[in-house]
Amino acid sequence: MPGGTVYFNELNTWNPEDAKAFYGDVLGWTFQEVPTGDGQTYILARSGDALAGGIFTYTSPMFDGAQEFWLTYFAVDDIDARCEAAKANGAHVRRAPFDVPGFGRIAVLDDPAGATLAFIQPA
Repeated sequence: MPGGTVYFNELNTWNPEDAKAFYGDVLGWTFQEVPTGDGQTYILARSGDALAGGIFTYTSPMFDGAQEFWLTYFAVDDIDARCEAAKANGAHVRRAPFDVPGFGRIAVLDDPAGATLAFIQPA
């Protein structure tokens, strides 16, 4: 996969059941809950057999005050180098690169205009 392409989209929400009902009814998505290993679950959304995205559930107190939004993940070849390049070009790294077993290495940033995005170096 070429670097810089959209790799994954994730809804960050307080109300995953409401989101599942909405996207299930409107887009026909189906859902699969996957244990994350920390007592939580992650929700994969599918359109037919294709992966449509994921649903991340906010929990208190870690995310108190967080807005609900869709987060776009862009595939990168070297996440550490891309984060440094982003910072050098005015971005703010919200969450430094970290590993998600079976998925890849992720970082969350704000671009110079304040738009939030994520980088992923796929596993």
